[in-house]
Amino acid sequence: MTPGSATSMSWDVHGLTLTGLSWGDPAATPVLCLHGWMDNAASFAVLGPLLEDYYVVAPDLTGHGQSDRRSADATYQIWDDLPEVLGIVEALGWDQFNLVGHSRGAIIASLFAATFPERVKHLVMLDAVGPQPVAEDRFPEQMRKFLEDKGRLLARDNRVFPSVEAAVASRETAGLSAAAARLIAERNLSPCEGGCTWTMDPRLQGASAVKLTAGQVNATLGALVMPTLLLLAREGLGGRHSELESMARQSIPGLQLDNVPGGHHFHMESSAGAVAARVKEFMQT
Repeated sequence: MTPGSATSMSWDVHGLTLTGLSWGDPAATPVLCLHGWMDNAASFAVLGPLLEDYYVVAPDLTGHGQSDRRSADATYQIWDDLPEVLGIVEALGWDQFNLVGHSRGAIIASLFAATFPERVKHLVMLDAVGPQPVAEDRFPEQMRKFLEDKGRLLARDNRVFPSVEAAVASRETAGLSAAAARLIAERNLSPCEGGCTWTMDPRLQGASAVKLTAGQVNATLGALVMPTLLLLAREGLGGRHSELESMARQSIPGLQLDNVPGGHHFHMESSAGAVAARVKEFMQT
């Protein structure tokens, strides 16, 4: 499904067809928006049109929405998305752009911005900061989880719902409003025998083979030398994990941080107008 005000997009990157949505004038200042885990480009269908005077592009990250899944031998670690994000940016012809990420997308955005700081004009992170570090001595345990999950999830089919309404209701139970759940769910569904099923790759639910250490996470956040705005949701991850704020304040130079009302998907809720105004104000600095 394409939300009414959006334009559908697609790119061929490294043999994968990646899809997305855009809002605004392609000649305007560019903004790339990266969605969260198990979401898709439609999670920016509320915020995107509110960012007037900008050209907003939101891809379906690989294995989400209408984008291709990766091959059976590939993985879904957060850095695996970086070559595809770079490929999309290159296809768009953007030398420099503003970068917005929500949840897992914010973590991927922080990695990209740390790697290519000269290309990211402003960085906005919504209810997430960087990867959660894992102690080095847990490496064997982490690798075992990954290996066990990979074989199990390769053989798993996604849940079948008797109707779109049932699928939307399943997303509402995770705390999404009915309107937000419908936007995300409808883009994540395809028809099948017995009703409809998720398009997402089940391997997205598996453990990563490797987790970054605390030193690597600090190095990543310390490399965010561009103006950086972090919006933490009071009823979202920001409210439940106070360490996110302290980690960001200690490690990110020139950080602006606001605690905002709403749940984890606050950029799709009633506060979206205020979020858009804050983001626009920040990107004009």
